[in-house]
Amino acid sequence: MSNRPDHAADQAAEARDAEMSASRANISNREVEDVEARSSPRTPVIYEIVRRSGEEEMARPLTSLWWSGLAAGLSISFSLLAQAILQHYIPDAPWRPLITSFGYSVGFVMVVLARQQLFTENTITVILPVMAEPSAGTVGRAARLWAIVLIANLAGTSFAAAFCSLTPALTPELKAEAIEISRVILSHGALDTLFKGVVAGFLMATMVWLLPSAESGQLGVIVMMTWLISVGGFAHIIAGSMEAFMLVLNGVAGPLDVTTGFLLPALLGNIVGGTALFALLAYAQVMKEID
Repeated sequence: MSNRPDHAADQAAEARDAEMSASRANISNREVEDVEARSSPRTPVIYEIVRRSGEEEMARPLTSLWWSGLAAGLSISFSLLAQAILQHYIPDAPWRPLITSFGYSVGFVMVVLARQQLFTENTITVILPVMAEPSAGTVGRAARLWAIVLIANLAGTSFAAAFCSLTPALTPELKAEAIEISRVILSHGALDTLFKGVVAGFLMATMVWLLPSAESGQLGVIVMMTWLISVGGFAHIIAGSMEAFMLVLNGVAGPLDVTTGFLLPALLGNIVGGTALFALLAYAQVMKEID
């Protein structure tokens, strides 16, 4: 008889625990959609989004890749133009580069939000499918996309540079500002440019990795990462090619100077930073989970 109160108390405690568990389950069921909506995508999910994007790009027709890459080259030229405009109207001061570097982001915003083909974005999106299924076929498709997009990007920036240099589209003041900004790409040695290209390639790959989880904040991600490339003086092959072509067309530097002093080192650095570093790290952190 003396054990009945304890037994009754245990039953009451168990009943309370069951009621609380049921309440938590009911809350979870009612709010599970809100939890999922507010949660950031897991790393394997982001990996899969970027990988599938790369597969879709590799499957596109050659003509689509060409015209999209050409459009990206034209759009990225507005980075230099926006910088020149800001530099022309902002007084010379130690803090001026912090403001004018936002102009550098303009072309990237146009390219990324318009879903145009930019070579440095493809250093990670195309490589992930190759890492997932290494074969002669995937490597060949990746190489094809890289070659077409790179040539198309450079064709777009060369046309934009010729338009700005050989027509009265720009005022003499803005053209002078653009040339002055462009001189910076040759102020470093080829080895320095190579390492600056590695940083820029890594930042561009990071931008691509962040965009799937950014949702409505994609604009901020693009501006933040590309502003950092500009203000840090890092080397981006496509945006920098507009500056290189401006120097050549205006007689400031020769083709060999810009090719060996900027274009080739920046290209190699971007590939190393976006592919050998970021893409490998991105794959390494999920390979056990996706297997």
